[in-house]
Amino acid sequence: MLRLEGLRAAYGRIEALKGVSLEVRAGELVTLIGANGAGKTSTLKAISGTLRSSDGRILFEGNEIHRLTPREILTRGIAHCPEGRRVFPYMTVRENLEMGAYARADIHGIREDLERVFAHFPILGERLRQAAGTLSGGEQQMLAIGRALMARPRLLLLDEPSLGLAPTVIETTLRIIREVRQRGVTVLMVEQNAYLALRMADRGYVMETGQIALEGKAGDLIENEHVKRAYLGG
Repeated sequence: MLRLEGLRAAYGRIEALKGVSLEVRAGELVTLIGANGAGKTSTLKAISGTLRSSDGRILFEGNEIHRLTPREILTRGIAHCPEGRRVFPYMTVRENLEMGAYARADIHGIREDLERVFAHFPILGERLRQAAGTLSGGEQQMLAIGRALMARPRLLLLDEPSLGLAPTVIETTLRIIREVRQRGVTVLMVEQNAYLALRMADRGYVMETGQIALEGKAGDLIENEHVKRAYLGG
């Protein structure tokens, strides 16, 4: 479904991605793990078009997308739930969710997806008219995921979905991700908790200094000695 080939990207003179190659097959949950600054978030930004690549290719369902705008990439079926939630704080919960569907014109389908989001996250249905900036951190994370789902993506990019959340909220978030997969949505996830991410994933990639250092089945990476020492606490 998704393939990166020798992808390079930079912030000014600082090269963040140094020839990244990976693939995500339809129906998989693939995770990217690595230290802060390894290039994980930059990889997701490059895929969604918010960071322009300087070399290499990104193919989605066999078509090159690295020259497309973020809107065009979204309409192809890729939604990005960014690190730090990034909700619109002065807009209501409903308005935030509707923004997730701004590129769609199927009114009936949008209403159906709103109801599906409320089924996943009942608290959002209770707070439709509340300003998003007044929600708790966990509620904002639910809103950010719900907003991404409103695009009805075939590939969902998740950046640190458990960051800063209470354990009970993390469990809810992970349950939703599993349910999203059961609906046939493919997931590429960056997650600070490497053990949690690998337990959920089918396959994983380890990023170090802008490059892929290791890849393999998630279960194999959990047993890898380097991964254990560097990312799983020994």
